[in-house]
Amino acid sequence: MEKNENNDSFSSKLKKYIKNLFNFSEYSGKTILYIILFVALIVFSLVLLYYNYFIDTTFVYTIVAVWFVNPIYDLQFWGIFLFIGIMAIQGLLVPIPSEVVLLSTGMIWGWFFGGIMGIIGSMAASLLCFYISRKGGRPLAKKFVGESGLDMADNLIKKYGITAIIVSRFIPFISFDVISYASGLVDIDVKKYSIGTLIGSIFRAFFYSIWGALLGFTPPIDISDVELIKAQSSVFNVILLVVLAILFVMFALFYIISKRHAKKNQ
Repeated sequence: MEKNENNDSFSSKLKKYIKNLFNFSEYSGKTILYIILFVALIVFSLVLLYYNYFIDTTFVYTIVAVWFVNPIYDLQFWGIFLFIGIMAIQGLLVPIPSEVVLLSTGMIWGWFFGGIMGIIGSMAASLLCFYISRKGGRPLAKKFVGESGLDMADNLIKKYGITAIIVSRFIPFISFDVISYASGLVDIDVKKYSIGTLIGSIFRAFFYSIWGALLGFTPPIDISDVELIKAQSSVFNVILLVVLAILFVMFALFYIISKRHAKKNQ
């Protein structure tokens, strides 16, 4: 009998959770539009991931080479502006993580100037992700992790403030874009967020630009060389899998910890 009640309880909770996911009656039309944009970006990213890993494993890397690395290299000085724009756009698409884009700065400009450009591009990407997440991400996150999860994140930001942003940006293997989106969900001042991102991005940008310079993938990348593209795509896809794994682990840990935090405060 008790087992049936537990099953019913879980079933009712699951139905309530799913129903809440699709209930947007409490939000304004503008907020709903931002939520739709946020969801559309996620769906589009998932489609690209599926195509890249199950249909053509060179697809995304070829896009990076054709539409990013080679044009920036060919444009020389004007390529700087193209880089900043692409760095901002990549923050919206999971299959093109900032870590890979920062690697290419070392390939294109060398470790020093590549590091400088990495800092500028990181700021552009972080502010765009932060803004979109703040406008539409918090209502969506509330549906997935609950109010308690967001309250816990708000409390952490209030406690550690700009230090939390600097440390998370400073560690090269913590996903940059995930932190940008997560920061938009919590109660942090945009000035503190920007300063923390700037300071934390310095080491990160130079770390990846030096690594990119050492890889020896010098532009322009010859996309007609099938074997070369396959070899470089394999490296790209491994880095992408690491980023996705970090994203999944961070979400799972946050969800579990937030639920425990809510129980303690009951």
